[in-house]
Amino acid sequence: MDEKLIRKKIGQLMVFGFKGITASEEMKTLIREHHVGNIILFGRNIGTPEEIKKLTTELQLEAKASGHERPLLICIDQENGVVRRLGEGTTVFPGAMLLGATQNPENAYNIGLATGKELKELGINWNLAPTVDVNNNPRNPVIGVRSYGEDPTVVSEFSMQAMKGMQAAGVVTTLKHFPGHGDTALDSHLELPVISHDMERLMNVEIKPFQRCIEEGADTVMSAHVYFPAIEKDPGVPGTLSKAVITGLLREQLGFDGVVTTDCMEMNAIANTIGTATGAVQAIKAGVDLVMISHLHHLQREAIEELVKEVQNGGISLETLEAAVTRVSKLKDKYLSWDDIDSSIDSIHVSPIVGCEEHQLQAEEVFRQGVTIVKNEGVLPLDKSEQSVFVVYPENAYIMQVEDRRYSTNALGSVIQEIDPKAVTEMLTIPASVDQIDQLVEKAKGFETIIVGTLTATNSPDQIQLIEKLSHLRKKIVVVAMRSPYDLVSLPDVSAYIATYEFTTASLRMAAKAIYGLEQVTGTLPVTIPNDSKR
Repeated sequence: MDEKLIRKKIGQLMVFGFKGITASEEMKTLIREHHVGNIILFGRNIGTPEEIKKLTTELQLEAKASGHERPLLICIDQENGVVRRLGEGTTVFPGAMLLGATQNPENAYNIGLATGKELKELGINWNLAPTVDVNNNPRNPVIGVRSYGEDPTVVSEFSMQAMKGMQAAGVVTTLKHFPGHGDTALDSHLELPVISHDMERLMNVEIKPFQRCIEEGADTVMSAHVYFPAIEKDPGVPGTLSKAVITGLLREQLGFDGVVTTDCMEMNAIANTIGTATGAVQAIKAGVDLVMISHLHHLQREAIEELVKEVQNGGISLETLEAAVTRVSKLKDKYLSWDDIDSSIDSIHVSPIVGCEEHQLQAEEVFRQGVTIVKNEGVLPLDKSEQSVFVVYPENAYIMQVEDRRYSTNALGSVIQEIDPKAVTEMLTIPASVDQIDQLVEKAKGFETIIVGTLTATNSPDQIQLIEKLSHLRKKIVVVAMRSPYDLVSLPDVSAYIATYEFTTASLRMAAKAIYGLEQVTGTLPVTIPNDSKR
């Protein structure tokens, strides 16, 4: 096979990202000269709905003009909740753990369908969701509320329904992170986690949702940069680079014949160990079909060159290359068509379905069913006419690497004031000084009720210290856990505790209405709060 054809095939196995809300010249060159067939978008690429559709159309027209047989797969992390990329003009849908708290898998289908419809209308045809990891480790720094819960059977059902909903909208789905990232206390963006369970446990817990969704017609599976010694005998080899994991377990044992994609190969678990370009080679050898390099152009070029060299010297067989290209082509043939692409950027029109009232009301109803009053010692609902309220909430520190900075919100104070204009609000900076904490406590003395927002307080001594000092005032304290429901573990005895599972304005507004008795929320915790929370 000549080099030109090899490069053309390798390009179809790459998933690359770039900066900007218009197609970069570097990206156009990769599509045109290296036949790169798949794109990943982040918040940095997202403008208005019209700008998004112009961007995706621009990319597709570049591919068509360059002779691509099939349209580009254009993907995004639209998990909803704390991990979302779409913004202005689109619907804010609830994330996985809030959906799990509704105890109704039909909600996962409906939100998946609505999410898929908005993505498809914007020209995004592949969603890197659902997250099917079982979050059974309260200390997990990277999955947490991105999971539907801690019960493998529940996670399996919600994941399958979410997948089916997006597929019904014509969007390619992704199960992640195989064979499971839920029981780690490390973030693979930063280092290499290890899950040491035996195979029986892995099959009954971590792998169960993947197996269920594969049986129901999964499109793609994303590998985890996590080491599983029960599966991979070579020490320190993450699932992404493990033939035992990808080919042995996923392909042969579970029978998955769809597309396997890596997680981003610039994450530290790969980049700081084997290296991104070498990792790309090892991933293809392991049985992966798509290699994701989301950010740096020089690493994208290096990976292409390493793969070309490896095919030419026989390190990657032509059979392996052809099999991967065939699987990707089959997926594109199922979901994509040039007939769906606008013929000109100038003729772009975005359907009113994006951000429509029907979707807004649908999301609101799920927020109502999911927001959870975990504890109420007779203080809720509050009567705004009879008591003074002080609201304290933390600055939205950037805790999870996968979250989008643009959507960090400090809306708790404002949504309380929508209902109770007399409420006084203050923000706790992170990290906070002892002086600031003491000043907030002193100010709180003048109020009857204190509402405190937390953002993963288990990792934030400042938040815990503030609430401990406030508890000494013997006031009514209502805690709103705006990300992790496990925050209760670290807190002293408080009067009421509400979990929103995410810091979206919509979820916080629903919690505020529940606090004042304007809404009846019905969520149930989908995870267990460890017993030491009862101190």
